[in-house]
Amino acid sequence: MNPLLFGYLAAAIIVFSALAVTRKNPVHAILFMIVMFFHLAVMYLGLDAEFLAAIQIIVYAGAILVLFLFVVMVLNIKEEMSGERFSSGWPLGISLAAGIFLLAIIMTGNVFPLGQQGIYTPALIASETHTKALGSLMYTQYIFPFELASLILLVAVIGAIVLAKKRLR
Repeated sequence: MNPLLFGYLAAAIIVFSALAVTRKNPVHAILFMIVMFFHLAVMYLGLDAEFLAAIQIIVYAGAILVLFLFVVMVLNIKEEMSGERFSSGWPLGISLAAGIFLLAIIMTGNVFPLGQQGIYTPALIASETHTKALGSLMYTQYIFPFELASLILLVAVIGAIVLAKKRLR
């Protein structure tokens, strides 16, 4: 990937993320998140991860942000926008977040060693495809965690249906 393109995408992702968090209007925040997700998908394309770029657009920019938008439309935005945006404790919050971030950076180098390197080299992934390499690894070596995650999601869906059904009675 061209370093200038990578620099632009990284800066745009940081700026649009900050704008999404700091906007008072939730609709504007969601629009900034959509722009950030598209920049992230372009970064994935530049890193030759086409499958992740497609998933980024379909799942995150498509499904999850539409869900966010529906939730925002249900909320009472006028009441939310009339109140004060930030409390008086934000300097303490920022300093605590910076301290935790620095602590995590310091600890990462010493406590968390890198795991063993996998069998998929960049040449092997280029000869297959990212999707085929991901699928073969997920459905062979990581089949149990994949099925466990599927079971947890199934229980969550059944629980949501049961809770919604009780409310209708």
